[in-house]
Amino acid sequence: MTRIPVPLTQFVVKMHSRCDLACDHCYVYEHADSSWRSRPKVIGDGILAKAAERIGEHAVAHRLSTVRVVLHGGEPLLAGPGRLRRAAEALRSALPPECALDLRIHTNGVLLSRAFCALFAELDVKVGISLDGDRAANDRHRRFADGRSSHPQVLRAVGLLNEPEYRHLFAGLLCTVDIENDPVAVYRALAELRPPAVDLLLPHATWEAPPKRLPARGEAPYADWLLTVHGLWEADGRPFAVRTFESVHRTLRGLSSLTESLGLEPSDLAVLETDGTFEQADSLKTAYDGAPVTGMNVFAHSLDDLARHPGIAARQSGLAGLSAACRACPVVRSCGGGLYAHRYRADTGFDNPSVYCGDLMTLINGIAGAGGSAAAPAAEPAAAPARGGEAMLTAALAPAQLDELARGYGSAATVAALGNSQLALTRAMLAAAWDASGQGRAEAWELLSELDGAAAPAVDAVLAHPYARAWAARRLAGDLAVGLGPLAALAAAAAVRAGRGDAVAVPVRGGWLHLPTLGRVAVPDGEAVVTGRADGFEVRAADGSVRTALDQPLRRVRLAGGWTVALEDLDPLRDSHDHPVAERLPEAELLNWTGALREAWELLGRDLPGYAEGIRAGLGTVTPLRPGPAGRDVSSAARQAYGAVGIARPATAPTLALLLAHEFQHVKLGAVLDLHDLYDRADDRLYFAPWRPDPRPLEGLLQGTYAHLAVTEYWGTRTVAYDGLAGEAAERARAQFGLWRRYTAEAVERLAGSGALTGLGARFAEGMRESVEPWLAVPLPAAAERDAERARRERDERSHLRSVEA
Repeated sequence: MTRIPVPLTQFVVKMHSRCDLACDHCYVYEHADSSWRSRPKVIGDGILAKAAERIGEHAVAHRLSTVRVVLHGGEPLLAGPGRLRRAAEALRSALPPECALDLRIHTNGVLLSRAFCALFAELDVKVGISLDGDRAANDRHRRFADGRSSHPQVLRAVGLLNEPEYRHLFAGLLCTVDIENDPVAVYRALAELRPPAVDLLLPHATWEAPPKRLPARGEAPYADWLLTVHGLWEADGRPFAVRTFESVHRTLRGLSSLTESLGLEPSDLAVLETDGTFEQADSLKTAYDGAPVTGMNVFAHSLDDLARHPGIAARQSGLAGLSAACRACPVVRSCGGGLYAHRYRADTGFDNPSVYCGDLMTLINGIAGAGGSAAAPAAEPAAAPARGGEAMLTAALAPAQLDELARGYGSAATVAALGNSQLALTRAMLAAAWDASGQGRAEAWELLSELDGAAAPAVDAVLAHPYARAWAARRLAGDLAVGLGPLAALAAAAAVRAGRGDAVAVPVRGGWLHLPTLGRVAVPDGEAVVTGRADGFEVRAADGSVRTALDQPLRRVRLAGGWTVALEDLDPLRDSHDHPVAERLPEAELLNWTGALREAWELLGRDLPGYAEGIRAGLGTVTPLRPGPAGRDVSSAARQAYGAVGIARPATAPTLALLLAHEFQHVKLGAVLDLHDLYDRADDRLYFAPWRPDPRPLEGLLQGTYAHLAVTEYWGTRTVAYDGLAGEAAERARAQFGLWRRYTAEAVERLAGSGALTGLGARFAEGMRESVEPWLAVPLPAAAERDAERARRERDERSHLRSVEA
């Protein structure tokens, strides 16, 4: 069966196929596609019911945590309140309990009334309004069929949504750019309406029907228009969200785009027409008649069928789906080739840059030049600490830092930069998980937000804990069983660290209240209230008892040179690693760990000095794992736990040193991949690593190769140290060195020859090659080479046996 590239999570449902305005820039009625003429004016109840059923089964099949549905048209309010109610109720009842419904309606506002607002308040439907600016700008295109202005009616609609009773329904304004309109006047008119968000859209155009150009406005008039608005928006302190600007800021910082018209994220949107047919993105109507057609309908086809449609898959293929000119462009990570429909040309289809290519490049470079790689403070920092923290995420590492990491190393400054970016990503993920939760009390979130402004170091210390992100990652992956308790625990730990007297309620399960970065307190199950005080804390349990001390503090080991590592054996979310974790370490085992870590750190400084500095700067937590099968060392790094490695304490300190270095390589590379695309993520081929019997995705080969740079150097430095010496330890070091330098070199060449690396990825692979090549030149005795070859054959045989047994 053909795989589904990306599950669909966003749906546009056409409630009515006609409109009460006659906007001359409308892609539905005025552009190439004419399918609206043959469609029913209003969607039938049977189609709505079946659509809700399809969306519900898709959500169950793919464990979706959120589904967004936009009721659209034509003008959806023409469908009437009864049909809109039935649509909302059908959709909500069809979704599983763990999947939230983000339900919206997009309207021209002409018919919006107090009765409609009351209905939408009851049904929790957010409302977006189309408005192109002041009256002159709006009336250039958005008029009634007889030429009358729609501006007064739209202002009345916005006024309703700005009333306190309905303000929470206001999703924002949609404004189509016209370069004949004054950008300053448009911005001021929109800003005066206090929208929570504004979408600034380029008018739909293709190479066959190019956008309006005014010779006097220069070569990139749309970019110049948008940059004027961007400057005003920045000067005003970003009073509302603008997806176009924020998407450029985010993609310049290595984050995802917020709109399908920018960035390389796959599209996950589908459209349901009033006749029950499924279509691709509505914007394709501007390309040619029938461009959005899929040949599928809600009764005969599932959403899995729709997700496999070649047209939808084409918008999910990332860098590989772009034209050659786009793939070679320096701003492709931000631009993403522009909106898919805007690439159309009759002779080459969509295999072209956007018809707005020059404008997009000018816009992106203009925002970058204005400081776009380091965002300004968020508009509402008190409402969402993760949004404020996200501003710390830089666009990319400096070229010298990336080259340094490519060779396997990482100075304290470079690893600190990775840590800062990961802290910002944790904040962003917490915000996204909270926004998507749609449930629970807000006290913990509000306290975390307040402390982020008033006691930022306390919040930073808690959110930098490796497992602070684990809750958000699980929630965003659809695991609602984790609950909201971990978020309350983060807020409580921040309150204790701040010591201001703030209090927050935290659910207690299993008789322990866990305070991340601090430890845990034994209290009865129920709800405990944690109060942070200048001299400590107080926990008031559900039974009224009070605790003022940790029963089990998080234990830390102080190593030579002042480096301190936490031995994390308490955090409930430390099971993020792919091996079972150990329980609370007994005192004897704690002493064993302390001695082993101190000796391992000394060995790292001696044998891997180029790696030790970065390890000290970025590795703050070691999570003890349960021992593996007899004779097998066990270690792990979790992508969503930056700064931690999981290890089952090995028999010797040298092995512990090697495992620490090996796993921290995975930690570093994971952070790099969160900032930079090193390979085409659409590449779904499998690759063999020299040290494994099973083929792996390209990222698996990349991760393994990068980790083994440290392994190669570890055995190489020990081989050099044993030069001229005999004995079992020296012979083993030489054999391991001969084995791993060969494996690693082969893996680097396999990566370089994959054809799937980006330009930056190819540069990264060259850095790895530069790191391993000097070790290939180190001479080894013939006996050592034979030992290495024998070890390789034995390893391959064991791998083959495990593969057969599996």
